[in-house]
Amino acid sequence: MAVHKRSYRGYDGQITPLWSRFLIVTRYAFKNVFHSKFVTAFFVICFFFPLICAVGIYVSHNASLLAIFGVRKLFDVDAGFFLYFLTTQKTMAFILTALVGPGLVSPDLANSALPLYFCRPLSRTDYVVGKMLVLVSLLSLVTWVPALLLFLIQSSLAGLSWMGANLWLTASILLGSAIEILVFSVLALALSAWIRRKLAAGAALLAVFFFGAGFGEAANKVLGTDKGVLLNLGSLIVTVEDHLFRQPSRSPISGASAWMALLAVSGICLWLLARKVRAYEVVRG
Repeated sequence: MAVHKRSYRGYDGQITPLWSRFLIVTRYAFKNVFHSKFVTAFFVICFFFPLICAVGIYVSHNASLLAIFGVRKLFDVDAGFFLYFLTTQKTMAFILTALVGPGLVSPDLANSALPLYFCRPLSRTDYVVGKMLVLVSLLSLVTWVPALLLFLIQSSLAGLSWMGANLWLTASILLGSAIEILVFSVLALALSAWIRRKLAAGAALLAVFFFGAGFGEAANKVLGTDKGVLLNLGSLIVTVEDHLFRQPSRSPISGASAWMALLAVSGICLWLLARKVRAYEVVRG
């Protein structure tokens, strides 16, 4: 705009508060999530199992319906039930992460768009949190949100006595889902930032879990140890869930060791992500 026209005016509209500016990144990132019909269809499929479980809980408390099936009860709604539910939904959440996560950061880096973000009043933390909130929101809707709804349905049908005796399950559901969501989200974003190709980043995310399990088993055989499980992220999450839901451990390591390993992996992923999320990049020839 030519200065001599003297038509420039400063922006005098409403300014977004500093604490919520990362939500702008989240809002625009969400617009691209459901452009794929396959992703949309899979996201809907993720709610089939929770719906089946809700119907099963209702039938379990309906004597007339149980009489039709000729059984006294369909299943027990206890810690084992919620552990099985989260294990199933964890698989769906992982696939959803592989579909959505790699496309959140890689296009911005591949097209050198980060300077356009950071020339505005957005910090690197705002950018990372804004992108991560997309995955956190989607995975929450698949994991702990339906789990707590099932807990409320069971409580309303079984009575306050059942709710009081099993209230500790809500903390287990939230903590178990939180560590899953954290690991899935930061790992997907870190791979997306370093690989920069959506399909390759998605394949790398799958490889980290599947090849990690293989390397862990190989390390146990070669070194004659049981610590190779520390390379298996899936097994670490299972160990944490067994500990939280007070079930017999399926892993040779303790729940505390699994927690420390998963938090360490998350910290490394955040460090790798911070190395790539910059306004500019120095390329040495």
